[in-house]
Amino acid sequence: MTEVDYSHAENVPRPSDAQLMPPLPPQPKSLRETGLERQLVVELIAKAIFSGGKTHLSVLATRLRLSINVLREVLDFMVAEQLAEVAWRGDSDIDVQYQLTGPGKLRAAAFLERCAYAGAAPVTLEAYRAMVARQSWRTQEQRVASDDLAAVLGSAHAGPGMLDLLGAALYAGRSLLLYGPPGSGKSTLALQLGQLLHGLVAVPYAVVVGQDIIQLYDAAQHLPPAPQHVSHARQALERRSTDIRWVLCQRPVIHVGAEFDADMLALPYDSSNGCYQAPPHVRANNGMLIVDDLGRQRVSAAEVLTRLMRPLVQGMDLQSLRGGLKISMPFDNALVLATNLPPGDLLDAALLRRIGYKVPVGPLSDSAYRALFRQQCRATGIALDELALNHLMQQLHGAEGRPLLACYPSELLERITDFAGFAGTPPRLTLATLEQAWRSLFASCDVPVGSLCESIA
Repeated sequence: MTEVDYSHAENVPRPSDAQLMPPLPPQPKSLRETGLERQLVVELIAKAIFSGGKTHLSVLATRLRLSINVLREVLDFMVAEQLAEVAWRGDSDIDVQYQLTGPGKLRAAAFLERCAYAGAAPVTLEAYRAMVARQSWRTQEQRVASDDLAAVLGSAHAGPGMLDLLGAALYAGRSLLLYGPPGSGKSTLALQLGQLLHGLVAVPYAVVVGQDIIQLYDAAQHLPPAPQHVSHARQALERRSTDIRWVLCQRPVIHVGAEFDADMLALPYDSSNGCYQAPPHVRANNGMLIVDDLGRQRVSAAEVLTRLMRPLVQGMDLQSLRGGLKISMPFDNALVLATNLPPGDLLDAALLRRIGYKVPVGPLSDSAYRALFRQQCRATGIALDELALNHLMQQLHGAEGRPLLACYPSELLERITDFAGFAGTPPRLTLATLEQAWRSLFASCDVPVGSLCESIA
């Protein structure tokens, strides 16, 4: 069942300007300041020109995310080595196009065969480690306050003591296990907790280790600054000459479910691209990693938890590259686990003790359920009918003894909308439409198949 969004996102306090801008590194003015080997930049330039033909210097700067000065330094070397040549020159020093020579094309083809990556220039692993440490979600400026948590969740929708448990876990930077029946809102609650991670973070397009490149930035998971923060971020970038190999993003919230297993925490090698792809917990650095449906994975919950706990405590994760080289990647995740299975059935006492906080997420109180239903009516644009809501509580939930789970209001209102759309009428909350939605949600689960067939016949 779809889990409902019961946050009050519009009330979330806005972070300050100081929180918004991470300490971005300055733009490298020379190859040495990039921290990269010249050969790596030669390969990136050669592959870019090989695929694009005659290429303007400014186009190379945009594609490789390197400054004009750095590119000219390397291109001068390539021209001297007869790998590239000036194809056209304008009035200014930067108004110039380059093309590959015959030997340059042969070298570029060999570069592409070994590694097809031709995107933004990477940063060094050392630079990435330092950036993750500077913008950690555990810093004092990012500590979660009670007002923040209440604004995100709304005290009316939290069980007794829940806000205290959630707040203490995030404040202390400890892991968190949400457990309860399906439909109680665990997944949505976990995602809403991600809103508490204020500020923007700098994420590199890629990281280099020796000759190996690890692609890290993912536009689908590293979201751009929220609309209210875009202008500030743009002004800050224009005000400073910053290293554009880094992308300003919201703090990432990476969500994995039953498909997750311990192998997904390794560095997968993309043979088609000739480079590595960062695993979910690396892409979640400086943000939140949510492991949903714990216990439904192909490996045991104990294996998943054991694999995550050591790097969580140590703040770094040991990874292996092809050839056996071991590297240390930073691990700076707010770890949230969610399951609808009894925790004692999933993990032994020792492993459960290693999880910082265990928070039950169960049925809502009568008042909280009513408040949630009213909120969902506002969100869907369906006018609230208190008579229908009372009927839902007393005659439907009450008579059938169904628990007041957080998923039901949105499920019922979605079905009212579906039936109205099919009939070509505006959705309305009435006793009749509510009964119809209720039967569509539960009747097929309750009526024996034989009886249903007999009634149809």
